[in-house]
Amino acid sequence: MTAFGGFLSLLYLAMLVLAVVALVMAVLYRDDAYRAADKQNKGFWLIILGIAVAVNLLVPMLFLQLAGLVATIVFFVDVRPALRQVSGGGWGRRRRGSSSDGPYGPYNGGR
Repeated sequence: MTAFGGFLSLLYLAMLVLAVVALVMAVLYRDDAYRAADKQNKGFWLIILGIAVAVNLLVPMLFLQLAGLVATIVFFVDVRPALRQVSGGGWGRRRRGSSSDGPYGPYNGGR
């Protein structure tokens, strides 16, 4: 029975880490990106993901933790890709050129 308890504690920890990462990502995107992506507003996602983190930390009820996991998965699968698309690829990411770009611009083969 201790192996099953250890597995469940690792599962609870993984759900907590995912919820915290989703909450941090939700904080980092701008409010207008949520409107441009036609998703719920930033406050809604901060409340939902904040509740998911709080439930994972404070309430050891699997049903509530699974509801928080569903909200976290929806954020990662639906909201975050839409936010990245409207905000130009996310925060802190540099645009890369094509594979033929040199240090002074594109290489055109000596043409």
